[in-house]
Amino acid sequence: MYYPNSNFSSLYKDIILLIVRVFIGFAMLSHGFPKLQMLLDGGKIEFYDFLGMGTQFSLILTVFAEFVCSILLILGLFTRVALGFLIFTMIIAGFVVHGADPFEKREMSLIYLAVYLLLMTFGAGKISVDHLIERRKRASDW
Repeated sequence: MYYPNSNFSSLYKDIILLIVRVFIGFAMLSHGFPKLQMLLDGGKIEFYDFLGMGTQFSLILTVFAEFVCSILLILGLFTRVALGFLIFTMIIAGFVVHGADPFEKREMSLIYLAVYLLLMTFGAGKISVDHLIERRKRASDW
């Protein structure tokens, strides 16, 4: 679809990026929050040890990615750094943890991975904290 006014198409892109960031961020929070609760409960942790450094450390890293980085993604703050952790986590989930499982078990992590890769490519957009920080940097000539 052609829009003669490039400001309109730019605004449209930024609104779509915001919607995708917020939706996928909240969706991933629904996976990260139960893991955070498991971590805070203090009971025996049964979790995949993907780095060989213990189940608790693996769970802490996963909670950081799925919970903390999802909040950063929603805000559009340190977006590409947060996406790096989320992409790594989804690669581990899709190809290591569920690597031998049928596609139905791996599908969700691969869909998240695909969306995160798209967001990594296009960035957070202008409706983000990252953009506000960048604008302030340019205005103050850091």
